[in-house]
Amino acid sequence: MSDSPTVVRVHDVSQRFVIRKDKSLKERLVNAARSRQHREDFWALRNVNLEISAGTTVGLIGPNGSGKSTLLKTIGGILQPTTGSVERRGRLAALLELGAGFHPDLTGRENVYLNASILGLSRAQTERFFDPIVEFSGIEKFIDTQVKFYSSGMYVRLAFAVAVHVDPDVLLVDEVLAVGDEPFQRKCLDRIRTFQKEGRTIVLVTHALDQVVDMCDRAVVLESGHVIVDGDPRLATRTLRDDFEATRQAEQQVEQAAQQQVAAKVVAVRILDDNGVIVREMSSGDDLRVQVDVESPDTLDDWVLGIGLDTPSGQSLYGTNTRLLKTRLPSFSGRRTFEIRLRNVGLGAGQYQVHGALAIWHGAEIHRLPQAATFTVEGDGRSVGLVGAQPTLVPTWEQWATSASMS
Repeated sequence: MSDSPTVVRVHDVSQRFVIRKDKSLKERLVNAARSRQHREDFWALRNVNLEISAGTTVGLIGPNGSGKSTLLKTIGGILQPTTGSVERRGRLAALLELGAGFHPDLTGRENVYLNASILGLSRAQTERFFDPIVEFSGIEKFIDTQVKFYSSGMYVRLAFAVAVHVDPDVLLVDEVLAVGDEPFQRKCLDRIRTFQKEGRTIVLVTHALDQVVDMCDRAVVLESGHVIVDGDPRLATRTLRDDFEATRQAEQQVEQAAQQQVAAKVVAVRILDDNGVIVREMSSGDDLRVQVDVESPDTLDDWVLGIGLDTPSGQSLYGTNTRLLKTRLPSFSGRRTFEIRLRNVGLGAGQYQVHGALAIWHGAEIHRLPQAATFTVEGDGRSVGLVGAQPTLVPTWEQWATSASMS
């Protein structure tokens, strides 16, 4: 456990929402006597316990509908828990929803003062921060325009700029950062890293799992309102991705059973070791032996086989095919197995997926089997990122000279 003081304590919190099946006010009035038959209780959180220490960065992750944003709003005081309690310490700034705290009929300038006052700043303090806020947001030309005319990106720019300039002890950030463009996202991440160096506390909800591993000290996985993992970000993200993969495979089986027969298709992809055993873990720099099963009821001529490596979010890392390799495959019908070997695959620690695909040599793609196989690269703890390498420190000339003079 950390020696730092606890700034957020969530004790046995449950959050209930009522889902009404009445579609109109008239139906509610008609069914008033039988109202319980037309409503349903939905528990977004169930008996959640959580303590967050000062100076830590905590990622809340999970599938859609797992309760992440509800928990963040409960921590921020936007929602009061149905049962349980939340204790907070220090000034808290929250960026929970697009334009939260903004009035659409007020200008950007007026909303800066309004939002800052909501977050506890006096007018004098806001005036001192106003120019840096506007400069950070990058919307100087529109600061005196009503915010109802802002784009979603402009909303986020201004809201985030206010949140990070009110000197918060705890910063709550929901997925809204995904709305900004790439330069602004980088700017926001740089500011969050500055906050980390200053010892501030950050609670982050995101679907970018690699970002959680990179930035967070700790990750909490929520599923159906329950905490299922609370600990190391690598372990937490791996658990969540395993759940995603199990769900995907189940959905794929249902989809395949419902699909009509495809003329030619990739039916399976396997990653094997030299003994023909299926591999699910490897080290950076190992070879990959990728076997692909292809099936065609009719004779398949002049065709191309391809494979690719992707991140769990679908980002393509590597791809090749027999046309790029200038290799013609024989015509066939029925089911055949083909193999492509990749030498010295230098991937960083994390989880990866392999897809297989078929195409006509001078035509379009026939079939693709995404996320056909999954494997994990085990790291040595000396680096982060998607690229695997063996780092070696090379002393500078001054270091050599100092070492030589001391010997």
